[in-house]
Amino acid sequence: MAAPDLRAELDSLLLQLLGDLEELEGKRAVLNTRVEEGWLSLAKARYAMGAKSVGPLQYASHMEPQVCLHTSEAQEGLQKFKVVRAGVHTPEEVGPGEAALRRRKGPAKTPEPQSSEAPQDPLNWFGILVPHSLRQAQASFRDGLQLAADIASLQNRIDWGRNQIRGLQKKLKQLEPGAA
Repeated sequence: MAAPDLRAELDSLLLQLLGDLEELEGKRAVLNTRVEEGWLSLAKARYAMGAKSVGPLQYASHMEPQVCLHTSEAQEGLQKFKVVRAGVHTPEEVGPGEAALRRRKGPAKTPEPQSSEAPQDPLNWFGILVPHSLRQAQASFRDGLQLAADIASLQNRIDWGRNQIRGLQKKLKQLEPGAA
């Protein structure tokens, strides 16, 4: 590859990296805002309901996650993170429960109680009529989770871009040993 082609590719990677860094800064600021809003709304809910009504003593004894983090391979081997609701199945998981043939007649199996597909809303741990500020806190923290996954994906893309730039700079130095 000629030096002008390497320089053009290096310039495009640098522009992409700078755009990604600007986007990362913006998303981090929004994440900080969402987390602050969440804690402030939680404090308002504690004030409205009483300090002992919103706390660890109201947590369920058996908790199930509301969301899961899925990773996938994107272009150039980059990992992309995605927040998915816990009850949602990916296309790979959908299919027959058993791979073997089933006997239509014979001893009937007792159905095993399965856990509910959609986890219970954690706001119900604090009562049926919860203050609006508690719902706002939940929404702020959910938005924060999505932003954290986006930031992690963006950080991976930035690291990949930096490595590509370093590699191109080394190739350029090998082609032009006299240039600084």
